[in-house]
Amino acid sequence: MPEELAQWGPELFMTRERERGCGPAPEDDGGRNILQGGFEPCLLALLRLSVDREPGPDLTRGWFPRTLARTGHLARAAELACTTGDELRQSTELLELVKAAAGAGAGAGVGLGPGPGDLAAAQALAESIPLPQLRDQALVTLVPAWARAGERARAVALAERIRYPHNWGWAWALLAKAVADSGDLDAALRFAARADDEVTSIAADGADQVLALLVEVALAAGDHDRAAALADRVEDMTRSCNSAGWSKPRPLAVVLAFEACEGNFDRLDALLRPPPEPAVEADGTLCGWALGEVDGEEGDLDPDDAVTRPISVRSRLDAGDLACVLDAIAERAGKGVSLALADRAEALLETGADRDHDVLLRSVTLLLARHGQSERALALSQRLDADLSVAWQADIAGELARSGDTDGAEVLAHAITDHRAQDRALIEVVRALARRGETGRAEALVHSIDDSWAQDEALLAVACETARNGDPHRAETLTRSITHRATRARALAELVEPSEPFHARRLAAQAVMLGGWALVLPVLEQLVPRSAAVVADRIGQLPS
Repeated sequence: MPEELAQWGPELFMTRERERGCGPAPEDDGGRNILQGGFEPCLLALLRLSVDREPGPDLTRGWFPRTLARTGHLARAAELACTTGDELRQSTELLELVKAAAGAGAGAGVGLGPGPGDLAAAQALAESIPLPQLRDQALVTLVPAWARAGERARAVALAERIRYPHNWGWAWALLAKAVADSGDLDAALRFAARADDEVTSIAADGADQVLALLVEVALAAGDHDRAAALADRVEDMTRSCNSAGWSKPRPLAVVLAFEACEGNFDRLDALLRPPPEPAVEADGTLCGWALGEVDGEEGDLDPDDAVTRPISVRSRLDAGDLACVLDAIAERAGKGVSLALADRAEALLETGADRDHDVLLRSVTLLLARHGQSERALALSQRLDADLSVAWQADIAGELARSGDTDGAEVLAHAITDHRAQDRALIEVVRALARRGETGRAEALVHSIDDSWAQDEALLAVACETARNGDPHRAETLTRSITHRATRARALAELVEPSEPFHARRLAAQAVMLGGWALVLPVLEQLVPRSAAVVADRIGQLPS
């Protein structure tokens, strides 16, 4: 990884490169006095003009048609996707549109899914997908969506229509999860049993992933015996893929994370325990279990070539697998579970070299910092070379700040020797302070940041939280201090959501003047639902 990318981190590095390339904000404040009335028709007209000036890249796929699908313009989105003659590309894009329509509402943060009419349109679109494999995947996506919309009978009927056997288990498992989330645990267990029957009847790829989801359903229903039995099967499937290690660890990692969150470390500890050394007779030959003897019966391993053939023993978790477990519990486990897993991770790291040693080291370091264990986290970070150690110190500072230890995070940030990593850490401290409502302290800390763009990024966070705390005018004033054009435009766009509709439309217009229509369109979904359709119509009228 290039040093600058490591110190800034991938997200900030890419954003910084892009926004610095757009130049400084104009001295005339980039249209501050535009749309003083805040009228919706005027904002829509401005969007049309912006499209004429800057149509943008290929909009027949990607985020734009999915925005149309989420905002109730599924037919228009499908028209864009169908402009390509490539059957695979068209089918893939239509599948993504169905997913966007099925998830509408929840993705916008309003807590409501699509209504029956929206799902009926999404199902009609799914059934029009040219490639049958992707058509089937789209229908699977709609099964839990119908259940979440309160149309369980339609969800069941659709699950019965899934064409390909390898999708049957997924359809019923997703239905079981959706029903469990609604609180009907008895029905959820019935659907989970159907899913289990389907994956048991065929040896389909991905069966371990289905069973891992069923573990979650069983635990939600309080059926711990059933969850343990399903987890055993996930472990067996994982081991059978590769007797020398895990070839697909993620489903098992998910299961281990569920069990850990329940306070059950038995399976994890068994998989972390080193396998026993094979017994050797006086003449140097292997004996006992090493020769394949099971329950007193001899195996079929030839003693003459036993020493030259690999011995299959119980697979154990390696560093990369345990890192997957730590990442899976990161957002939902309490401090006790997290520290217990961190102890196990440190013990595994002490056993010697592993190809994923640094992967686990990073995961456990951030997990410790997330729970305020800064000294342990820093001690672990010193095991890396100097460049990576500095970058990880910035990560640790960020996790400390998010955990609430802003004082410790600030001290650590100022101790970082690389100015780029230090600025990244200070941005995270500013963000955490702003989220806690300490906007004055956050604003003061902005001035200790060296890089001018990094100052702007930190100031953006202060402005957004100031608006959410009920002071939109102060927030808008703060955005005027942002010196990079694209960063100021992004700040204005982010102020749209927490502002009152009248003021929000003015801010959106200013963002369009500075950064174009594409920047502001995603935040207009709730404020001006017609905006995506207006842009799509205007793009359709432009000469090709």
